[in-house]
Amino acid sequence: MRRDIHSLFDLGYVTVSPEMKFEVSKKIREEYENERHYYALHGASIQLPEDINRRPNRSALTWHNENRFKG
Repeated sequence: MRRDIHSLFDLGYVTVSPEMKFEVSKKIREEYENERHYYALHGASIQLPEDINRRPNRSALTWHNENRFKG
């Protein structure tokens, strides 16, 4: 994951849905000037590693969406 996207993920401004789609919070517009770049990625499928063991955990993503993502 890119450093900027990882930071936004940690802060709850972006997330990955359990369907492995990239989602961007509407609140990012309030705090960042270059949000257009991120909104262009909204709804895109993420690239998954070939190795199943390295793929994102769906239950962890569900937790992030329910507890961290700013929607």
